[in-house]
Amino acid sequence: MSATSSRAALADGIRFAFGTLTVLPVTVTRWDRDAARAGMLCAPLAGLVVGLGAGTLGGALTLLGAGSLPAAVASVAVPAALTRGLHLDGLADVADGLGSGKAAPDALRIMKQSDIGPFGVVTLVLVLLAQVAVLAELYAHSWARGALAAGVCAVTARLALTFASRTGVPAARPEGLGAVVAETVSPRAALLVGAVTVAVAAPFSLWAALAVVLGCGAAELLLRHCVRRFGGVTGDVFGAVAETAATAALVTLALG
Repeated sequence: MSATSSRAALADGIRFAFGTLTVLPVTVTRWDRDAARAGMLCAPLAGLVVGLGAGTLGGALTLLGAGSLPAAVASVAVPAALTRGLHLDGLADVADGLGSGKAAPDALRIMKQSDIGPFGVVTLVLVLLAQVAVLAELYAHSWARGALAAGVCAVTARLALTFASRTGVPAARPEGLGAVVAETVSPRAALLVGAVTVAVAAPFSLWAALAVVLGCGAAELLLRHCVRRFGGVTGDVFGAVAETAATAALVTLALG
């Protein structure tokens, strides 16, 4: 591949990542497997931008004297706003699907419905409470620690999507975002992106690097369970994987 082709593929990947994983005004010019592969490899970059927004707003509120709790709420609200709540919606749908105890076709049908059931509501409340509680504690320590945590969890959430797109993890449905990105990334490429992400996080603190690893580890456990239960991944599973990775990364940072 020539240098020009490589740059074009990278540009297509960045547009795909930002166009599908954020609400930022980016036009996706290609919607094919090659663009999806590049996009999922660029997913942590989209997470970095989301995390910078969350950390900047939370840190600014802390410095202005708003207190750690409002700063934490703001840092949780920014990723939700920049994704139109799609990851949280996916988390709720997966909770309903898993909680139903039904066979894969019925569980997938439940997940596709527009309403949210009791399992989804409880899961959303607990996850959001956990994220706000951890960030409030970190912002109370210092604005920098809270802002760093907001950034790390956003990047970790999108890195988990890179791993969820690897070959060997099939799509549960023939349509939707899950089908477009499923099995587009080679395990080797996913590991390389993961290693680079950990290497970038390590200079900030060893706990930041550990948070990336453990966050993706927790997401991997959920991913494997969903593949067993549903037969593969869907867009909802991707959202649930992202929120799981973000929450686990935050809890890790709180322990640090």
